[in-house]
Amino acid sequence: MRGLVGFWLLVTSTLGVAQTLQVIPQPQSVVLEGEALPVAGNLYVVATPALQGEADLLRTWWNTTSKGAKGSVVSAELRVVQGLPAEEYALKVSPGKIVVVGGSAAGVFYGIQTLIQAESGQKKLPGMTVRDQPAFAYRGMHLDVCRHFFDVAFVKRYLDLMAEHKMNRFHWHLTEDQGWRIEIKRYPRLTEVGAWRNASQVGPYGDQRFDSARYGGFYTQDEVRDIVAYAAARHITVIPEIELPGHARAALAAYPELSCRGAELPVATGWGVFDDVYCAGDDRVFTFLEGVLDEVMALFPGEYIHIGGDECPKTRWHDCARCQARIKAEGLADEHALQSYFIRRIEAYLNARGRQIIGWDEILEGGLAPNATVMSWRGEAGGIAAAKAGHDAIMTPGQPCYWDHYQAKEPGEPHAIGGFNPVDAVYMYNPVPGELSDQDAKHILGAQANLWTEYILTPEHAEYMILPRQFALAEVLWTGPRTREQLPEFRIRATHRARVLKARGFNVAPHFLLPESKSTRRREAK
Repeated sequence: MRGLVGFWLLVTSTLGVAQTLQVIPQPQSVVLEGEALPVAGNLYVVATPALQGEADLLRTWWNTTSKGAKGSVVSAELRVVQGLPAEEYALKVSPGKIVVVGGSAAGVFYGIQTLIQAESGQKKLPGMTVRDQPAFAYRGMHLDVCRHFFDVAFVKRYLDLMAEHKMNRFHWHLTEDQGWRIEIKRYPRLTEVGAWRNASQVGPYGDQRFDSARYGGFYTQDEVRDIVAYAAARHITVIPEIELPGHARAALAAYPELSCRGAELPVATGWGVFDDVYCAGDDRVFTFLEGVLDEVMALFPGEYIHIGGDECPKTRWHDCARCQARIKAEGLADEHALQSYFIRRIEAYLNARGRQIIGWDEILEGGLAPNATVMSWRGEAGGIAAAKAGHDAIMTPGQPCYWDHYQAKEPGEPHAIGGFNPVDAVYMYNPVPGELSDQDAKHILGAQANLWTEYILTPEHAEYMILPRQFALAEVLWTGPRTREQLPEFRIRATHRARVLKARGFNVAPHFLLPESKSTRRREAK
């Protein structure tokens, strides 16, 4: 232990000295020193049983990268140091030795990710000392699998990208008007009926064109457990979203009695917002949702359940005798207050079982549920209001965090929903609004990028839309808000990172990246 204390003092003394590695996100403190360490020979890893996953990751990478190249035995020590922030780590590479210590297994994992990227395709690691920790606790990516379905293999690939860039929250959008994607054993019709639609809108929204192909899919509970475990091994918490009270057409197609009118409606085939939502005046709706959430909580061990709460029209509630009776019985002002009642009732159920809710910023309407976290998407106003009221908030404003928007204005870009969010706009984003006091700013947990998939049909297209924008957001959330003066150096690292990922088969958009030189193309061809 004495050696680790000495190492820690050495690392601490390097704080504030910044040097560059080909790493994204950029570490807080890097000192390049001494000889490079060849990635060759055998790696002997010392780690406690709690760090065996991290040890296996390091061994696998070393053996794959060295490919049997002869060299001296290298030792690697992985250790958790009590008293450090959980995600903080320190890394030292010196001749014949690698040491990674962290505040938890997550911290050690992030140190290994820095180590892997720092090799930079050179078959050697620079001699270095790194001290690093994240600027924000919540570093999120979202994936809509309802408008278009993505299989387990792609979800894992998505998680791999998150992990490599030190992102730690996966927001999995599992229910919508256009499809219900999670098996609920108590309510089998949710996937028998709700997971399938008989057509899909195609082309620009204004064209109102539809194909005639049956479309759908869902994840079994075993597949969900597999994905949750896969994410956990990469220190990513999966946050499921079960939309309510709106965006519920797929559920209502399966169980029409849960709507205000009880009409039999198909799973929605087009995009947009629909008037038919869960009936807020019918206790059967709450019994149903509690049953759904019981199974969801059994599958997802994380603290948060996302309950949606956005874009819920009040048309049916206004005309519904049961909803109006609920308003009267509960002494509510109007239908907006009725939505607040709905959200509060669901929150109370989840809070009683040790869980917290996240909702889109519409949950502020009619009064915010007591313990809710707000996800601010209609600009930053919702997040600001939540923070000033003492609630936690996650920033995900349409600009620059909606990555179904265009990232370039060049001809030939795939059709997108609209908007324009280039890489440099993402890189310049500061999740903490300047108008917040220091005390209120503590409630801004971080930020998240959202990938809605009305116009994203394939894994290749999804990758194109998130890369290289993910590089920029990952650096903002880990390293801290950036400046325009840092863009040129970031572009160099982003270009290098893109080439690494393209060599592994990822579909990276060319925007923002530096053009490839002939020498680079020849080197990569080898």
